[in-house]
Amino acid sequence: MTTHARGTFDVKVTPQPADAYADGGSLGRLTIDKQFHGDLDATSKGQMLSAMTLVKGSAGYVAIERVSGTLAGRRGTFVLQHTGTMSRGTPELTVTVVPDSGTDELTGLSGTMRIDTSGGGHAYEFTYTLPQSP
Repeated sequence: MTTHARGTFDVKVTPQPADAYADGGSLGRLTIDKQFHGDLDATSKGQMLSAMTLVKGSAGYVAIERVSGTLAGRRGTFVLQHTGTMSRGTPELTVTVVPDSGTDELTGLSGTMRIDTSGGGHAYEFTYTLPQSP
């Protein structure tokens, strides 16, 4: 059965040394620390790689974060994979649970997460499936 989890999260990103190129582009790396609130009560740690282009508003990033906590009262860990692009200011983002990354009571978890920053903060909507508990 498909379920929806909603809430907010706090995020801290810490830039790491970047590679800048003579043409003005760059490749960057950041560490990610998050605290999820709401239906997902968890923390995560991750890494992000980014590419900035010479065209204002165009860039790309990938990230992997390991989430640890409870989802709908079930404890465990899982991994989220981010793939994001910005094409001249138009964003596109996909955040997906890495297959078979769930542990403990979250074994078998699959799903996608939508992130909303339109209100100035960070909110999530997590659409997921999870096998029935034993």
